[in-house]
Amino acid sequence: MAFEGLSDKLNAVFKRLKARGKLKESDIKEVMREVRLALLEADVNYKVTKDFVAAVSERAVGSEVLESLTPAQQVIKIVKDEMTALMGSENVRVRFSNRLPTILMMCGLQGSGKTTHCAKLAKYFKSQGKRPLLVACDVYRPAAIKQLQVVGEQVGVPVFEMGQGDPVEIARRAIMRAKDHGDDLVILDTAGRLHVDEQLMEELTRIKETVGPHEILLVVDAMTGQDAVNVAKAFDERLDISGVILTKLDGDTRGGAALSVRAVTGKPIKFVGVGERLDQLEAFYPDRMASRILGMGDVLTLVEKAQDAVDEKKAEALAQKMRKNAFTLTDLLDQMKQIQGMGPLGQVLGMIPGVKVNDEDAQRGEKEMKKMEAIIFSMTPAERDKPSIIDPKRKRRIAAGSGTRVEDVNRILRQFEQMQKMMKTLNSKKGRGMFGRGALPF
Repeated sequence: MAFEGLSDKLNAVFKRLKARGKLKESDIKEVMREVRLALLEADVNYKVTKDFVAAVSERAVGSEVLESLTPAQQVIKIVKDEMTALMGSENVRVRFSNRLPTILMMCGLQGSGKTTHCAKLAKYFKSQGKRPLLVACDVYRPAAIKQLQVVGEQVGVPVFEMGQGDPVEIARRAIMRAKDHGDDLVILDTAGRLHVDEQLMEELTRIKETVGPHEILLVVDAMTGQDAVNVAKAFDERLDISGVILTKLDGDTRGGAALSVRAVTGKPIKFVGVGERLDQLEAFYPDRMASRILGMGDVLTLVEKAQDAVDEKKAEALAQKMRKNAFTLTDLLDQMKQIQGMGPLGQVLGMIPGVKVNDEDAQRGEKEMKKMEAIIFSMTPAERDKPSIIDPKRKRRIAAGSGTRVEDVNRILRQFEQMQKMMKTLNSKKGRGMFGRGALPF
């Protein structure tokens, strides 16, 4: 998972800090040496690291910290504040033009995930009521146009293409098409290269001068570390980009790009790609990212994901069933699907403060959920509604149908029985019980 190494090192440093009680200036200096080393190992830009450590040290050696009853907590708060400031302090949104259509020009190197993230952006803004149009301006990479058409179809957004023509003319004609059809957002998928070169920059400059995009978003691969920052600097110097989209933030990335790109370029990170699915795109909030890095969770993003994943009518109906002790295995299956809709289990659990989940545990959890799904799917509707009718013969049939063992079926049935008993106990209390609207039973 992203930032896992950095988070582990910083949390180890802070744990030792908390154990010391009162702090001396020498303690702060020792801690900041370790923080500096952790940031450099995470591939954070050297100058950015130096400035960050200096800013934290200056605030941390003040009397407010050294004389505090909880100096370690004060130091951690300062680190979080400075880390948030490093990444931009606040979320910077895409600017929409009063004159339609708004034009987003996407640029980046090959392999950064640019075409996929064009579709992710289209899906993101379509869910907000926009009418996006995807435009195939990458006429060089084999199958680039086809790839955009495929992902465009998956998110239900039209794709404008003119084959292997002039990218500048394609962009110009696409704007005309958008105006004629009432599309209020145009996303240009421009060509990439394996590295920054003059030919690429010249073409991008001509597109910019011809269509006048309202936003130029650079897509960079977070897994390339400081190379991503160098690419961002090069593109910004030629195109004056308005923001960055960091991709593959769910991968084994050390986090240096996320912590460096704003400080080096002065341009904000606007979105982050957190998975391969086309709905796995998040607006970037520096304060929330700082909380994740420092192991404090990210409750606000978790709530937003839950709101997007949960069907309100189903949630209310489920709450009613819980209060009436009428919760079934079919309902449990629906709840599991909604949780899966929030993203990979490791990411979801990692947003809960104090919960530490490594990749191995997350994969094990995902595997167990799939096994539970298979077992429930192998049951008849009557068995899901009334598990008490499942005798040994039925258990053998369910196990065979789901590719599991009878012991697995027994375990699921025991867990469900315990869940029902817990609901019954909670609902026996006065009032409406413990289950509010949309409550999850586990």
